[in-house]
Amino acid sequence: MFWNEDKAEDKGYKVPDDVVDLSFAIACKMLPLDHAYALSQALQAALPWYADEAAAGLHLIHGAESGNGWYRPQDAAGAVLHLSRRTRMMLRVPKHRIDAARTLEGMALEVAGHRVEVGESVIKPLSAMSTLFARHVVMADADLNEAAFLDQVVTEMRSLGIRVNKILCGRAHDLNTPEGPIHTQSVMIADLEPEPAVVLQQKGIGPGRKMGCGLFLAHKGIKPVKETH
Repeated sequence: MFWNEDKAEDKGYKVPDDVVDLSFAIACKMLPLDHAYALSQALQAALPWYADEAAAGLHLIHGAESGNGWYRPQDAAGAVLHLSRRTRMMLRVPKHRIDAARTLEGMALEVAGHRVEVGESVIKPLSAMSTLFARHVVMADADLNEAAFLDQVVTEMRSLGIRVNKILCGRAHDLNTPEGPIHTQSVMIADLEPEPAVVLQQKGIGPGRKMGCGLFLAHKGIKPVKETH
């Protein structure tokens, strides 16, 4: 854990719309818990520009078995998510790719043998909330201990010009690919000022955003996570 109580004064900030989340309704009964690679491949087949668009990424689909992602099983082999009608598929895209991404509407994606019918989408602006959560941040080395992983996260945030106040790590887990597993860990970051919070969402941390890694979402607060950690 990294914890610094000193916080800069909030001077007000208007969230820009140059990067947004595009939230799609989907119809799908179930997906593998570890669907990052399969969904990424399906999106790249449907959206020819997706793989080369640096600002584009996806948020992995989460259902009841995964909760809020904090206690996701280390070994997801064979585990499935049973999805409800309210389940959404969300992409993070730059503004100039919104219309191109919306061509997914009406498509049926094949994801690890499961049919995902994509419905209408809505635009969700990035958040200026002070607490952000990433379910998957790629670890530079699978053998990193928590202190070394925190150093990695802090270094990457400072490279974006973001002042680091509070970070809390969750459990490590792997995303499987044909080339081998990608080692990731959950990360909660708190006490961000509005502008750095938006920058962190726009830029992300580390590689793998096409598979849902390094992308942050707003979180209501760090206290419940601290109590359950």
